[in-house]
Amino acid sequence: MILGHNYIGGQRSAQGDIRLQSLDASTGEALPGEFCQATEAEVDAAARAAAAAFPAYRNLSPERRAQFLDAIADELDALGDAFVAMVCRETALPAARIQGERGRTSGQMRLFAKVLRRGDFLGARIDRALPDRQPLPRVDLRQMRIGIGPVAVFGASNFPLAFSTAGGDTAAALAAGCPVVVKAHSGHMATAEAVADAILRAAERTGMPAGVFNMVYGGGVGEWLVKHAAIQAVGFTGSLRGGNALCRLAAERPQPIPVFAEMSSINPVILLPHALRTRGDTIARELAASVTLGCGQFCTNPGLIIGLRSAQFTGFVEQLKGQMAEQPAQTMLNRGTLASYCKGLEHLHGHPGVRHLAGAAQGDGQAQPQLFAADVRLLLEGDELLQEEVFGPATVVIEVEDTAQLRAAIQALRGQLTATLIGEPDELLAHAWLGELLQEKVGRVLVNGYPTGVEVCDAMVHGGPYPATSDSRGTSVGTLAIERFLRPVCFQNYPDALLPEALRDGNPLGVLRLVDGVFSREGLV
Repeated sequence: MILGHNYIGGQRSAQGDIRLQSLDASTGEALPGEFCQATEAEVDAAARAAAAAFPAYRNLSPERRAQFLDAIADELDALGDAFVAMVCRETALPAARIQGERGRTSGQMRLFAKVLRRGDFLGARIDRALPDRQPLPRVDLRQMRIGIGPVAVFGASNFPLAFSTAGGDTAAALAAGCPVVVKAHSGHMATAEAVADAILRAAERTGMPAGVFNMVYGGGVGEWLVKHAAIQAVGFTGSLRGGNALCRLAAERPQPIPVFAEMSSINPVILLPHALRTRGDTIARELAASVTLGCGQFCTNPGLIIGLRSAQFTGFVEQLKGQMAEQPAQTMLNRGTLASYCKGLEHLHGHPGVRHLAGAAQGDGQAQPQLFAADVRLLLEGDELLQEEVFGPATVVIEVEDTAQLRAAIQALRGQLTATLIGEPDELLAHAWLGELLQEKVGRVLVNGYPTGVEVCDAMVHGGPYPATSDSRGTSVGTLAIERFLRPVCFQNYPDALLPEALRDGNPLGVLRLVDGVFSREGLV
């Protein structure tokens, strides 16, 4: 049964008068249950609860926090068929997708539990005292990373599990020792409640402090959350407009805080001639499938396809037109997402430098896949239209005259999450400069693959230069994501008994430490 109350310090709260309803993504019908929009006082209480939990939670051993994450994973895995059916109704995503995403969400919790047990996230460094050093002695210095404090997490629409209530930002923050306050996404509030209940069950089962997890409902509450003095960082996945607004709010605080926002990317795919000559039909089929996968509602959706002028590229475009024309219409996550997609298509249709190549007329209720072609001069001259993400099953093809124009086109691109090179071994070697150039523009460079699919692992980078993200030094997927919510602290001439365990002489945690410039797991003699 849906209660619809906010989650504050381990309790439920419904002080406000505004009631919200979640909708069936396919029919627009209101789903059972009402949700209480949080008041400013409730947002304040949630942030304060997270702040009160922070000292105790960050000082728990890595093993205790790992047990908590493992327990969350177990609770998520236990959510059954009724839960999957509910998520499907709220998002129009198929059951197989939700089941897979549930596994990814519990899997990333368990992956961060492994990071905690491994201990390298602490970044322990020790430079022992050198009392006899000339001309001046060196004091004993020891460094490690600690959680930065309570984190505000904004749930994403397109991944109701893996990037939402218990998604990557929440997992990374909890692993870092930071309590969270989640702003539930309005598109799947029932899903958010079921997941929040699972997190609280795990917190109770593992003895976590009250306030380690909090969640509030409602539009407009995000500003109160970001401005709250207790919040020390923000995790966000969504639109460029929304991410920029949060960055401004965070920068204008008396104490500015970092916003780790994943926002906008068109994920260019660059096709080389030999590959098109060898397997152009296969590439056309695979690209069409990637563009329309999940109704194009992936942040890594390939929205720009660039090829060198040639007979092979001309033939490929014809094949891609046929493939895109055969792709069926799909229901999007919600009516707002469909409206934004239609608006993006209108801009493309109305631009004199863009031609429509394939796709049925856009009807009511479902998104029709679309293919466009654009003049490369739009990119070279800085036309913003080609740089704007159209969130949905659409892509734009651009033909460049030669490698010089290809280089200029890539240099004109803004920051991206991904870029893809499709080529045969010989031409990839001949175009090695492409990879070098793309590294300056993106967080992940792919060869002979497709960007729709982000592995959760140690090596993954899901980030990139602005506007793909607000801070290109981090990632929102993979174990490196924990570093966004950590900061270094140095302890000078500290008594051993007062040091954190990771820095004590005996190394009771057994973590790898940099001791006087040499990595070691041994205790100090």
